[in-house]
Amino acid sequence: MPTTPFHALDDYIALPRIEALALSPDGTRAVLTVATLTKDATGYERSLWQVPANGDGAPRRLTRSAKGESGAVFLPGGDLLFVSARPDTEAADAEDAGQLWLLPAAGGEARPVTRLTGGVSDIAAVAEAAERLVLAAALLPSAETLEDDARLRAERTKRKVSAILHDTYPVRHWDHDLGPAEPHLLALDLADLADTLAAVADEADAVGADAAGADAGEPGAADPGTTDAAAAEPYPASLPRPVDLTPRPGRTADTAGTALTPDGATLVAAMHVAEGLTGRYRLVSIDVATGAHTVLRDEEGVDLEAPAISHDGATLAYVRTVKTTPAGPTEQELWVSGLDGSSPRRIAAEWDRWPSGIQFDHDDQALIVTADSDGRGPVFRVPLDGGGVEQITRDDFTYTHVRVDLRTGDLVALRSSWVTPSHPVRIARDGAVTPLASPAPLPTVPATMTEVDTTAADGARVRGWLLLPEGASAAKPAPLLLWIHGGPLNSWNAWSWRWNPNLAVAQGYAVLLPDPALSTGYGLDFIARGWNSWGAAPYTDLMAITDAVEARPDIDETRTAAMGGSFGGYMANWVAGHTDRFRAIVTHASLWALDQFAGTTDHAGYWKSIFTTEAMIENSPHRSVAEIRTPLLVIHGDRDYRVPIGESLRLWAELMEHHGGSDGSTVHRFLYFPDENHWVLKPQHAVVWYDTVFAFLAEHLLGEESTRPAGLG
Repeated sequence: MPTTPFHALDDYIALPRIEALALSPDGTRAVLTVATLTKDATGYERSLWQVPANGDGAPRRLTRSAKGESGAVFLPGGDLLFVSARPDTEAADAEDAGQLWLLPAAGGEARPVTRLTGGVSDIAAVAEAAERLVLAAALLPSAETLEDDARLRAERTKRKVSAILHDTYPVRHWDHDLGPAEPHLLALDLADLADTLAAVADEADAVGADAAGADAGEPGAADPGTTDAAAAEPYPASLPRPVDLTPRPGRTADTAGTALTPDGATLVAAMHVAEGLTGRYRLVSIDVATGAHTVLRDEEGVDLEAPAISHDGATLAYVRTVKTTPAGPTEQELWVSGLDGSSPRRIAAEWDRWPSGIQFDHDDQALIVTADSDGRGPVFRVPLDGGGVEQITRDDFTYTHVRVDLRTGDLVALRSSWVTPSHPVRIARDGAVTPLASPAPLPTVPATMTEVDTTAADGARVRGWLLLPEGASAAKPAPLLLWIHGGPLNSWNAWSWRWNPNLAVAQGYAVLLPDPALSTGYGLDFIARGWNSWGAAPYTDLMAITDAVEARPDIDETRTAAMGGSFGGYMANWVAGHTDRFRAIVTHASLWALDQFAGTTDHAGYWKSIFTTEAMIENSPHRSVAEIRTPLLVIHGDRDYRVPIGESLRLWAELMEHHGGSDGSTVHRFLYFPDENHWVLKPQHAVVWYDTVFAFLAEHLLGEESTRPAGLG
């Protein structure tokens, strides 16, 4: 039997993973964020690696710390910025919060650039021609200064207060609570980065003087009764002081994109405007020097997102989307205007794709755009002059983290497919792709990938990828696993470390990854086929392409199973209630009762805006519970706020009510993770997840004895 890292879960989780890419200003160096398994195999640590951007040379590790590094971006001079919770030797106390660090281009140790008590959330934007940037960071709502924030946090910690008082919606997001701190945008000028030794000496002198004054009882000295938590320690003079561009923001600084002009003088942000359970995004220009806000574009019922600024600082690009309703989906439109919002105009109006990333080409004459398209994720060039959209890449890969080499116009990016993990490449102007050196060699996979399609009853083409194990043939047909994607506005077009069909292929299964109605990359009409009607065309599309694949001689149509997570879990539940063609069904983080779900998910307004009340009832899987004949494996994490645990709790209770034995026995199973989220991310929990899924499938498809995976007691 062939052996690959996918034949043993311990080997699989130990594979290094490339997660992000940054390109140096001169286009010669790419920096990769690489995740590797920790020594105890219970988590991942991240480091930064440098590779030549021309396809030559070898990888070189730049950082090494127990806390890891992420969010790498370059400054104009070639210095590298990143976020890390590594220890700051100049800080009074060790903090777990991530801070901004700078690694000099000329060499030497990385040094801290911030010391915010609550840490840095992200690097929001960096100027292209100035040592200026904008950080995303969270500050407590009553804090007037950085010192106030430190004092208030210390007081909460001392009193062990975790309560949060909300006056806005939502209160949760995916897997974490929102608040009590609010998101802020903080400007930072690194020209103010003082010489550390001199500044620290000055700072020590100042602290000593304050202490002497306190001993002497001088005016301004701290009250002897003041607690440590109440004493506001000054922000370090040795570091440039962040300037708050969004005081008292509420949740408005939960942005949908930010962009900084090349000189760092102006920030354009897609800022949130609350509207009951929902809201919209508008474009706001912020003067970095004064903090003054100017609304550039704001439309009722419209989201304006993903701002990008041209290299000459004169043009603004963004994505405009009219809010969807139960009547149907809407276009995601590409628009450009002057930096001040003047003369707005739509470009590529006939292009029926949804952009996932936009930036200006090296000469500012076009936008470089990524988008799902026909089961792939190509790179496109969209001219500003009204010319036709040009598809740059034409392979079976999906491209992310695309960066423009300003000298040549070439691109550097990450790409992946279902048989190739994410890896760095260089893309020439003519679309030729050159793989770059990588610290994460591509593993041997057990699958071959074949494109399959069929025609639905309404004439629509429905396609997908079929992954086959070695040796599948008419003489030895493989059992089939139908794996339904989440979203539902999504496409099976890129490698996933969490949902990896190669692991099932290594077990001998053929895996079908279809894109039914509602999938992206096939145009608005294809999405509309399933809109406000999840149980109709999406379901019949899945059955039609499954029929087509089962007709192949290398597939065993008598041994089939279905599985999916999130929307895929919804559809797995719907399939269970509407056909008995599958021997087993796995339903992960699934929607069960839509009326219940719509009010308990973390963003209820969206779900209520895409369904009519009648359709929410008609398309709810729970109404068909009595019709279920297939054994179900139900899986859920308690920290899933997008699809709350109540969905699976109710599913499980109703399965037992309708199909449980009189003695309490059942063919169904419920795998529960008390401390996991929507995806179940901890390495050992991922192992338990796959072990349990494969044991369940083996029992019902392969006739093996029921087993309890290791780790479950």
